[in-house]
Amino acid sequence: MNTNEPKHLPLALFLLRVSVFVVFLIWTLDKFLRPEHAAGVYQNFYFSPALSAAVFYALGAIEMMIIAAFLLGIKKKLSYGAVFLFHLISTVSTYKQFFAPFENMNILFYAALPMLAACFALYVLRDHDTMLVWPAKPKAGPSFGGKQKSGGV
Repeated sequence: MNTNEPKHLPLALFLLRVSVFVVFLIWTLDKFLRPEHAAGVYQNFYFSPALSAAVFYALGAIEMMIIAAFLLGIKKKLSYGAVFLFHLISTVSTYKQFFAPFENMNILFYAALPMLAACFALYVLRDHDTMLVWPAKPKAGPSFGGKQKSGGV
């Protein structure tokens, strides 16, 4: 850990990563458990034509692999970037709801904004997100290639 790095930064980033993962996990599971709901979301917010359940199973499988890599800190630039991009597109596609916050359940869409900020923070701070990532970086230990202490075996 960098000596200038705040002591609790890895914990804070880990908690952000897990909480963003949980939200994405629910959205991903929705594609498997309620593909008709996912189809409605895509038609309403992404102006998609009607898509079959098989399409959502495939999208869900790809998304599951990406969010698993994100949770485990694998290929951070790619996985964190993909999660940020997915959420950016998701947030921008709901822009109309932000102009009518007190209609229907639109107030709930505002929760997307701090999550978008969290996704961005995780992306730009990905090199500092070191808690429980895979593969774990080995901790600095004693050097065996340098000078030996005299008198040692």
